[in-house]
Amino acid sequence: MRSQTSILHLDLDAFFASVEQRDKPSLRGKPVVVGGLGGRGVVSTASYEARLFGVHSAMPMHEARRLCPAAAFLSGRFGAYRQASQIVMALLRQTSPLIEPLSLDEAYVDLTAGPMTDFSPPRLHRLGQQVRAEVTRRTGGLTASVGFGSSKFMAKLASEQAKPDGLVVIEPGREVDTIADLPVRAIPGVGPMTAERLQRLGVKTVRDLRQARASELRRELGQAVTSMLTALAWAEDDRPVSVDREVKSISVEDTFAVDIADLARLAPLVTRDAAQVGGRLRRSGHFARTVTLKLKLADFSSHTRSRTLLGAIDSDQTIAQVALDLLGAQGHLVAQGVRLLGVGVSGFTQAAQEALFEVTAAGSDDESRIEADPVAGRLEQLAYSPGQDVWHDDFGPGWVWGSGLGLVTVRFETAQTGPGPIRTLALDDPALRPAPPPLDPAESPDQLDPTPRPVEPIPSGPGWASDPAV
Repeated sequence: MRSQTSILHLDLDAFFASVEQRDKPSLRGKPVVVGGLGGRGVVSTASYEARLFGVHSAMPMHEARRLCPAAAFLSGRFGAYRQASQIVMALLRQTSPLIEPLSLDEAYVDLTAGPMTDFSPPRLHRLGQQVRAEVTRRTGGLTASVGFGSSKFMAKLASEQAKPDGLVVIEPGREVDTIADLPVRAIPGVGPMTAERLQRLGVKTVRDLRQARASELRRELGQAVTSMLTALAWAEDDRPVSVDREVKSISVEDTFAVDIADLARLAPLVTRDAAQVGGRLRRSGHFARTVTLKLKLADFSSHTRSRTLLGAIDSDQTIAQVALDLLGAQGHLVAQGVRLLGVGVSGFTQAAQEALFEVTAAGSDDESRIEADPVAGRLEQLAYSPGQDVWHDDFGPGWVWGSGLGLVTVRFETAQTGPGPIRTLALDDPALRPAPPPLDPAESPDQLDPTPRPVEPIPSGPGWASDPAV
């Protein structure tokens, strides 16, 4: 354990939705929901205005529409999110070379690897305020919550307490008291299933966990999990900030108190887990080519089946369809009783290729190669998604409000113009086309397109963190 508060955790506030509000002036101050818009879509991010109506991440999109029908429901622009993320991560590297990105919108920073030697609360407050101000300036208006702690656990807890757009420092020596009355879900690694098991033992808070009998915890959770949670309940966390951390797979697992031998009961759980995996995949900034289904049976034997696609995807629906297909082919195993179910993705890339194929429920081979229909109609090929950036030769840059029946409605505005006009155009209007993806912020300014950009490139020369006054 560290004796000083030297780990910073930064979390961008309502990241995907905030980028949309930044780039779409007409949506500022209004509820915005980003996620999958299909029948089985799930919310990735909701703006704080939408959260007032009860909308939150991982919620089914149809439920979000019921709670907040007036919100703007957008499919997401991951190029814009990656661009903003790159700017923020470059900023953090000016504070210390040792940073550990967790996803596009959050990262840990080990300040001891940088130039800082004074970790007093006043100095940390000054640094935190400067980091937050620079995030806003360099990204064109995004905000971040920053937390400082003596461990990863404490730093992340501090940033959560700082939300939204705030700063919290948990000083050394206060860790145990700070977490005592928090719900047990505040401990890293305690998900819904573990929390439910703990609640059966009467454990609702961190203080309860400290007072619980070790024998009962081991019986319910196992030795390894009990040891980990007991240490974290006393704020003992020596996990290092790892600059080489590379996520190779993302998965979600459910362990059942009673074995399930019914495909119909497992199917909705697969869909739910696929949505969680898809959300984490999008937040990581990756696309995946392989979907995996894991089953652990009543006899503790494990069975894993995977399917690799020709393209790379990040769609909840696609992950769910492939996982359900794999599940359907394992009916003989399910009949023996399933004690653990897992859905995962791997084979990460930085680019999507979902338009190259269409997932179907046919077949049960572990290796799937599904080709696109070569005779798709022109209007289908021209489909636009809500929130997508477009360009019109006469009206300039805009974004898709909605489309259907051979028409597309576009609001022509940018982050710099203020709210703009709305026009409905023919879907096959030859003057309308998708806008090019955002440029890499590391590109030289003389290579940039003259079209105004929502964020400025990171300036060259000495970084702001080198200022001796910091």
